[in-house]
Amino acid sequence: MGSRVGCTINGTVDESKFSEPMPWIGLYVVAASAACAIAMAVDAFHGFRYRKFWFPCKFFALNATTLTLISVAIKLSVDLNTSMPRPHDQLAKLSSTTFICTAIGNSMPSLGTMQNKELMMNVVALGILVITVIVNICIQLVTGVIYVFWVEQIVIMFLMVVLFAILISSALAIPVTKCYLDLKYNKKYIVAKNECSNNTSCIIQKLRNDLMRYWMMAHTCNPQFVMGRLATCTASGAFCLLGAVTLAEAILRCYLTPRSFTFCNGESDYKWSTTLILVTQAIAVGGGTIAPASRWFLAIKFRCPKKTSESHKVEFSSVENYWIQTLYMLKECPLDLRICGRHGRKFVHKTKNKVLDLCILIQKAMVVLSKSVRLTSIFFISRLLKFIRLVKCKNMILDFDTESESKNISNVDLSYYVLHLEGEKELVDVMMECDRDATGHWIRMGRKKQPRYLIHLLEKLNPSRGFEGVHKFDTNSVPSLDSEEPPNCWALPVVTLTSIAVATNTDFHSMKELIKCVREGLKYIRVIENSLDIKRDLINIRKAAEIVWVGVDLHYKWLNMDLHEMAIQGKSPKDIISQLSDIAKHKFIEFKQNDLAGCLNNSAAKWPIKVLAANAMYRICKTLLLTADNTSNECSNAMFERLTSMITDIIGACLTNLSHAISIKCHQSTIEEREENVRNAILLLGKTEKILEILSRQSLPSSDPEKMACINEWRGLSRDRDPRNNDSDFNTSSDLHLNIDCELELRV
Repeated sequence: MGSRVGCTINGTVDESKFSEPMPWIGLYVVAASAACAIAMAVDAFHGFRYRKFWFPCKFFALNATTLTLISVAIKLSVDLNTSMPRPHDQLAKLSSTTFICTAIGNSMPSLGTMQNKELMMNVVALGILVITVIVNICIQLVTGVIYVFWVEQIVIMFLMVVLFAILISSALAIPVTKCYLDLKYNKKYIVAKNECSNNTSCIIQKLRNDLMRYWMMAHTCNPQFVMGRLATCTASGAFCLLGAVTLAEAILRCYLTPRSFTFCNGESDYKWSTTLILVTQAIAVGGGTIAPASRWFLAIKFRCPKKTSESHKVEFSSVENYWIQTLYMLKECPLDLRICGRHGRKFVHKTKNKVLDLCILIQKAMVVLSKSVRLTSIFFISRLLKFIRLVKCKNMILDFDTESESKNISNVDLSYYVLHLEGEKELVDVMMECDRDATGHWIRMGRKKQPRYLIHLLEKLNPSRGFEGVHKFDTNSVPSLDSEEPPNCWALPVVTLTSIAVATNTDFHSMKELIKCVREGLKYIRVIENSLDIKRDLINIRKAAEIVWVGVDLHYKWLNMDLHEMAIQGKSPKDIISQLSDIAKHKFIEFKQNDLAGCLNNSAAKWPIKVLAANAMYRICKTLLLTADNTSNECSNAMFERLTSMITDIIGACLTNLSHAISIKCHQSTIEEREENVRNAILLLGKTEKILEILSRQSLPSSDPEKMACINEWRGLSRDRDPRNNDSDFNTSSDLHLNIDCELELRV
């Protein structure tokens, strides 16, 4: 019988190779620590760059991924039996423990974005991890695996427990604060909407003032910003900073005064990897402390200007209702127990109430502790702020745009639209002043990304013509390829006309310029249709436009048919359009013959994407043929100009809905997404200011934005307003109509 793997000839276990993989496991710990460090650093950079000084958690949020990374990164803290004799081995143990404190402090604002069930599961998972670490460190302190820096380890464990308790305290307040602020937002939104509708200024200035109100409401009720203002988050920043200072003190004391320590001889099984772990986690703790410490300092700065000693005492002694309301609701909730008798149910009910009473006392104690930390911080930091104000000089060099924005903003009273919690009334003026120019800042950022090709195209609009291309690209004189006609969206006619322009134009430079213009235009058409297509009736048709456009933009192809090759064949535009019409009809008939699933029996809006694209191409081509010059073939340039004019009219007509889409964009979201949507709306206004200015000079068929959101309704309004814009414009002699139909039928 052969010797078993891992056994010697004598039958004893061979342990010589057991520790060989340990350095590589150490590299695994380094990789996890580095991933967390990068995520925390990116969050800090994101906060500074976008002026979100409460540092929301966008990349390092409390979720399954980060919890897994943290559990890998703290392996040294939970390793019970690997000897760690050298100085950097013991420091690596301490850095792993400190790393958890930094992770808790960094991820705290992310609790605001979670739903109740997700919040509970993540907090419980983190609690299991924290308890495991504390138990394992205590075992190592007793067994001697950790034999130096035991005071620092105890301090860090205490901070870890406090930070986790603060996190639980914050989690209990989140559902109530979100519900309260959401109700408050809905009430103030009605007031803001009425003020916006009464505003009679120019469209751009009106939008700017409206967005300032919406931004102030959305920003001040942002759950992550609310978390950053809470006393618990302020305290977490202070404790997180204290943990980093403790680690720094241990590292400096170890390397600056090495003789004050007695270390053991030998080498850890992790070998050289412990040095990498120590360096990586020290960097992670240092970089990760930036965001929590900045939140703490910002909260102190908010409180310093307005607080008096009397208000300090009132705040310190009171605990706001939203901290304990969740626990009171749980206390009032009856337990549905069927397995116990009356006395058993009575005992369980009393026990539950006693436990919740204890939880309420602990919650109040945590809030008071957090407020006391903030109060102590205010006492010291206020002196520092006074000194900074004395030496700080105001920068008097302001650009014209900034001055003009400030003038515009100063005319709007935003204090009413600051949403605040109980006990935050003194912060209203501070929050309003800090974000007074936020709208102007985002508008200026948007101006740097204006669509110059699209603006150049829209400048060709003729006010006297009035978007006539909207109703001239298609006509009822051309019957649908099926008994039912699908509805139209804004994008599909633009994409189809661009495809025809590519196929009929031999000037490659002008064709590329048109594609650039349409590419920028479709980006804003997509925004408008996403905002205004509330019923989602046009999803399939919009998908057809997207898929067709990818082929045209990237490969100059329409449904795998090479348009550029058609353009260089030397045919006249009428012949090419006729050929496109035939191909579209053939594709439609081919799909209908193979339609075994009966897709065409559904509503026309739910037809397959290729069928919708083929039907649109057929109808537009037939319309162009009906309106073509019958005496002589149009030249390529003339047809290209005609198609470009139609495309410009359709894009311009669609973009008249921009102001309505920007307003709608601010409200189609939950409380967690509202601020981001308002910011995007402000950026959109900055990008499209010039477009709105151009379109304001055009005459519109109606002043009701609801009637102009859909292209079909727009065409109906245009015909009602101008009787000349009807299908009689598209009618030619009956002989021409019949000849073209006969010719096309023969080709098919």
